[in-house]
Amino acid sequence: MNTSQLQTTINTFWDDHILPALIDYIKIPNKSPSFDPDWKANGHMGRVLQMATEWAEIHMPENATLSVKETDGRTPLILIDIPGDRAGNILMYGHLDKQPEMEGWNEGLGPWSPVMKDGKLYGRGGADDGYALFASLCAVKALKEQGVSLPRILVLIEFCEESGSPDLPHYMNLCADLIGSPDLVICLDSGAGDYKRFWTTTSLRGLIGGTLRVDVLTEGVHSGSASGYVPSSFRVARQLLSRLENVDTGEILLDELKTDIPDYRIKETDTFVSILGDDLLGEFPWDSGMQPSTHNIVEGVLRRTWRPALSVVGADGLPPSENAGNVLRPYTQLQLSMRIPPMVDHIKAQNAIEKTLTEDPPYNARVTVHFKEPASGWNAPETAQWLGDAMNHASEVFYSEAACSLSEGGTIPFMAMLGEQFPSAQFVITGVLGPGSNAHGPNEFLHVPYAKKLTACVASILNDFPG
Repeated sequence: MNTSQLQTTINTFWDDHILPALIDYIKIPNKSPSFDPDWKANGHMGRVLQMATEWAEIHMPENATLSVKETDGRTPLILIDIPGDRAGNILMYGHLDKQPEMEGWNEGLGPWSPVMKDGKLYGRGGADDGYALFASLCAVKALKEQGVSLPRILVLIEFCEESGSPDLPHYMNLCADLIGSPDLVICLDSGAGDYKRFWTTTSLRGLIGGTLRVDVLTEGVHSGSASGYVPSSFRVARQLLSRLENVDTGEILLDELKTDIPDYRIKETDTFVSILGDDLLGEFPWDSGMQPSTHNIVEGVLRRTWRPALSVVGADGLPPSENAGNVLRPYTQLQLSMRIPPMVDHIKAQNAIEKTLTEDPPYNARVTVHFKEPASGWNAPETAQWLGDAMNHASEVFYSEAACSLSEGGTIPFMAMLGEQFPSAQFVITGVLGPGSNAHGPNEFLHVPYAKKLTACVASILNDFPG
């Protein structure tokens, strides 16, 4: 493999074929089913499916086979089967559904308005992780142009990852024979500690999402008449949340949501912090004067990767401030996002949350809890010597820096499914979501120069697979 030729080929392909496709993709508001229940009727997912398959049919290898699985009532699945000419079975993964718009985009930017600025492509879903399909085929194509012998590769692209991948277990069973037993899984849906080297993710937190609703009245009442006697639904909700979380520290109080952090992951975090240091503090857009929950950077990283944490991400029953009269509202509904550590049983954790919130409610208020599909976390198996060497070699060739690993606080449900089903598989969980890229938030961007080098690294790892 000629590495210089490989990078040149990949750069050209990105400029000529991937970026135009991503610009078209960003324009389509293909929100995940959790955020667009009428996704089928609205047609955005169908548009993305058509765009992606038409693009893939043009650019996939001549001997590859593309198929679309779409069971009634479920989101679709794209499978591109690329036969190999040496032993081995590699699965490459990505998704094409998106998070919702989110407020706070800078002037001139927007979720569905792609903008290229300073080598970054802004817009929802380009980095998380609409590029995955295109980059996967680019890596394979660049190797085949050099006549590199490859194992069998299956590219799998889903459309409900941002909803917790509820349709994937069905398709895993439906396509079991086609998927086979992967020797290596490459996922392009994760993050990077910086834009200077190749990063691989070694653990992911799970996710329990749902709504907490507290009803105290059947209709709103003048606060001058009712407040003090009728308990505020918001105060009751606060009391219930304090059962889950220490309000002063943010520590989650339920033992079912905790795990012992392995020593090797703590050592890995020490190395991670020694490389990035104070840059980790600058990763977030802190408000002026705002302080983190801890000034110990190692502990801070562990808190967002290996400890449970609660976020209130939405609310109903509260009118906008400019339209809020002096009324004691009848109910408060809060949208909860509970991240759980790797190795925590997501079903037991969800049951513990439900019991804690609903048992013996204050004032006998009506408390209802509804959950979305929960997702388990994931802890990587020990990295094989060949894979560690391959990742490090790729990073040194294309970034001139050694590779590094990190734990991520996000969730990729498919990895937990694969880890449980194929315990002997090796994993390369990587991605372009580095500092400032802000997946799920405003001003999400794809760092294009980094993505080009990442694509070359993936190609290099495919080349080094010991089939």
